[in-house]
Amino acid sequence: MLKKLIAALAAFIAMTAFAAVDANKATQAELESIKGIGPAISGAIVSERKKGEFKDWNDLVVRVKGIGEHNAAKFSDEGLTVQGKTFSGVAPAATKTTAPAAAAKPAAPPTPATAAKTETPATPATPATSAKAASAAAKAEKSAKAEKTEKTERTAKAEKAEKAEKTAKAEKTADKTEKTAKTEKTAKDEKAEAKSAAASAAKAASAAKK
Repeated sequence: MLKKLIAALAAFIAMTAFAAVDANKATQAELESIKGIGPAISGAIVSERKKGEFKDWNDLVVRVKGIGEHNAAKFSDEGLTVQGKTFSGVAPAATKTTAPAAAAKPAAPPTPATAAKTETPATPATPATSAKAASAAAKAEKSAKAEKTEKTERTAKAEKAEKAEKTAKAEKTADKTEKTAKTEKTAKDEKAEAKSAAASAAKAASAAKK
């Protein structure tokens, strides 16, 4: 009877030890009860689970870093399940198998056409632009010369007018001085004549007295 009790207790302990721990439902502590799962992996499982439940073992391996195919098999043996299922291998990704076929698409030889496009230089039109620039420069030079000659003519005219004005002023002043000199002369002559007349009159008067 005692042996049967011990056997039943051992079986119960074994069953509880190997009780399934589902990745979508277990707490972080329950996840860490699986041999090989530490705080880092259990925390990653819980944080990823908040974004959405794991659909299968493949989804768990892809989303949680640190759980590869080898660790998934190991955790499954220790009692971890996903959606109540044990690990039976990760299905190969379809994108990985099709990648080499996509890589075998070296259909990029149309590059010579682009090279030909680059070879067509549209620069020979520079002579026309240089001719235009030359004509513009000639026009600018002509206008500059015309402006210079106009300026010189203006200055020459101004100088002539100034000289004429100066000469006119000089002539006027000369006339004035000549006139004043003449008036002064006549006045002197008149004075002298008056003096001589007065002297002659005085002489005549003295002679008459005698």
